Amino acid sequence: MESTLTDEDWKTCFAQLGPALLLFARRWTNSRADAEDIVQDAFVRFWRRQHSIENRALLYATVRSTALDRLRSDQRRARREAAVALDGAKHWEPQFTTLDEGQQMLAAAVERLPDEQQEVVVLKIWNDLTFAEIAQILAISPNTAASRYRYALSALKKAMQPYE
Repeated sequence: MESTLTDEDWKTCFAQLGPALLLFARRWTNSRADAEDIVQDAFVRFWRRQHSIENRALLYATVRSTALDRLRSDQRRARREAAVALDGAKHWEPQFTTLDEGQQMLAAAVERLPDEQQEVVVLKIWNDLTFAEIAQILAISPNTAASRYRYALSALKKAMQPYE
């Protein structure tokens, strides 16, 4: 470990090795911007551990490790998004088969709700989910999901009162 390195030493090292590290990082990415992010992340890791800037092999290994970590992370995210998309296919938006005047008014009132309330109403009523499941899907607490549901029902009740 080297403790006598100055900021200028690190800047010089980055300026000298940056282009070569960027070229190396491009092996694992589809864009220059992603490769730049990888090099920056790797260099920060290397700097935080105060490795010797003379140990270029370790710096390249850090870039490789960072790139592979990013690649695995992107693959996990893609799998999660695909799973959510498949799971989301089970959920459907409210559709009224017979459109009488009352149903049209209700559909319009649901559409006027704020997005956060509309999501909860659709998930709760038309998809028959619990507040715990809704909370997990929307990354909110179950209490927040229940509150949004209550506010939505109140707004729908007010919207429908003139038509009762």
